[in-house]
Amino acid sequence: MAAHVVLKRLCLSHGQLAMNPAITQARVCGGIAARVALQQPVRSLWGMLNAVFNKVDESRIKEVGPDRACAEWLLRCGAAVKYKGFDKWNDDYNLLPSGAKGRFLIEEVDATESCIMHIGFPHFAGCNHIRTMKLNHCIYLDDGSLLQLDHLKDSLTRLQVSSCGDVSDKGLASLNKLQNLTNLFLFDLPAVKDIDSVIQSLHKDLPQCDIKYLSEKELEEIKLGKDKQS
Repeated sequence: MAAHVVLKRLCLSHGQLAMNPAITQARVCGGIAARVALQQPVRSLWGMLNAVFNKVDESRIKEVGPDRACAEWLLRCGAAVKYKGFDKWNDDYNLLPSGAKGRFLIEEVDATESCIMHIGFPHFAGCNHIRTMKLNHCIYLDDGSLLQLDHLKDSLTRLQVSSCGDVSDKGLASLNKLQNLTNLFLFDLPAVKDIDSVIQSLHKDLPQCDIKYLSEKELEEIKLGKDKQS
């Protein structure tokens, strides 16, 4: 079945058919793609589509500046951004603000259930004001993605990496380049084999960083506590 037909059917079933297919993909890939990715043939289809939406366009970066181009990439992929000096999050591609280069500088990123992948991470180059980033349940995130967070080594202070099944010890170890990191929150990373050694190494390289890791037991206790409250 053609990719655009699958996309249209998924959008119709989700009640979100946008006029622009690119915007439609951005809106649904974070939520729907995360679910349909459990089906391998569909995952392959989404993988190809997401590779297109993650591709870096150098001419676009030159035209609008790194922060605008980065925001376009993140929102295409279902993430949200908050700009420096603004209180509200922007998660709608249609509501990307317009203005002169440098008017809107990304300060926070929430990539929860987005389809960002390593080939898109060069978008972060030149974004010098990103302080906080949440990478939660990003099914295409891998070690190659985290290796490229060094683009943000001078600004990033708070980072969450959780429920990303392709992130391993190698990816977490690469975070030692983020010398300004003060808070690191980790949990549900099944590909990490020796979390204790990774944390010990990161503590050595980032002595100022408060590293919090939730084990499976702690996560289960939290879940049980929420179930009791409800």
